[in-house]
Amino acid sequence: MQEILLIGFYQPDEPLTRFLEAAQQEFNLPIRYLQEFVPLGTGGGLYHFRDQILAGGPEAFFVLNADVCSDFPLSAMLDAYRHQPHPFLLLGTTANRTQSLNYGCIVENPQTHEVLHYVEKPSTFVSDVINCGIYLFSPEALKPLRDVFQRNQQDGQLEDSSGLWPGAGTIRLEQDVFSALAGQGQIYVHLTDGIWSQIKSAGSALYASRLYLGQYQLTHPERLAKHAPGGPRIRGNVYIHPTAKVAPSAVLGPNVSIGEGVTVGEGVRLRESIVLHGAMLQEHTCVLHTIVGWGSTVGRWARVEGTPNDPNPNDPRAHMDSESLFKDGKLLPAITILGCRVRIPAEVLILNSIVLPHKELSRSFTNQIIL
Repeated sequence: MQEILLIGFYQPDEPLTRFLEAAQQEFNLPIRYLQEFVPLGTGGGLYHFRDQILAGGPEAFFVLNADVCSDFPLSAMLDAYRHQPHPFLLLGTTANRTQSLNYGCIVENPQTHEVLHYVEKPSTFVSDVINCGIYLFSPEALKPLRDVFQRNQQDGQLEDSSGLWPGAGTIRLEQDVFSALAGQGQIYVHLTDGIWSQIKSAGSALYASRLYLGQYQLTHPERLAKHAPGGPRIRGNVYIHPTAKVAPSAVLGPNVSIGEGVTVGEGVRLRESIVLHGAMLQEHTCVLHTIVGWGSTVGRWARVEGTPNDPNPNDPRAHMDSESLFKDGKLLPAITILGCRVRIPAEVLILNSIVLPHKELSRSFTNQIIL
């Protein structure tokens, strides 16, 4: 690994800068953020920053979408690429027939693993093999992106005589490249049965946290909290940052992540939740299926609870559904989210609600967004 490049349209700010600096120190690896001048789609940024990507003459480069969680079998993908080099190698997994329609569907040759047909979010069933959004490209992969860019530029000049058509640089990897090149011996798929999920909603973040905690249990069990005399009661997979203060009578788990500088008081019950940096859960609070934002406080004997929207546990190929927050103008039951520096008073109930940052509540709320 030579370098990590983050590509996006977002304006860099102080938290992103701090994150990059901390990551570089931790991994001793150059990490840079490259900002697109306009949103360029899933492939436009790769072509726009092609010179920086190819600087140093890499053998190949990984392309990872930021909205997926996975065990990222990059070593296995690299081995498959070196065994059979091709411009595009996609990571694939399986989904049930219904949910496959929500993803890019791959028809492969079962012997060679060549991608014969690719359809992004088809209207009818095509294949149960779906695109994970994790790729390994050779430098040759940028040539088809150049062809798409030139074609877009020509199409734009026909519509805009000024030649400044903003869509020329927008390239959709899935529709413009994968669908067009499938069956031509350039795209191959590497299948995985490891953990994978999209992160399209806050509920997906809780599910992703559960997957990663389970992965820690398999690969890095030392990172997880253990029940010890004089410590809190641990049930299942729980992560506690070393700087967090947790009372010995608290009951944590399963699937709980506690961040830096968090305070968890006596008698707290915490399950299926993420508690972020600097939050405080006062005595005897109950927090279930919730994300507690940075610096937030939950008062004594308060109950903060959400409703999970997990995949079908009886279907090993089921994935998270990215559903709308609303139906018929009403907020659907989902996990509860407390923004940063929210204050929840003592002895209230917050159920299936989203509380925006810096709010100080004075009563209970159910199925609401508090602006």
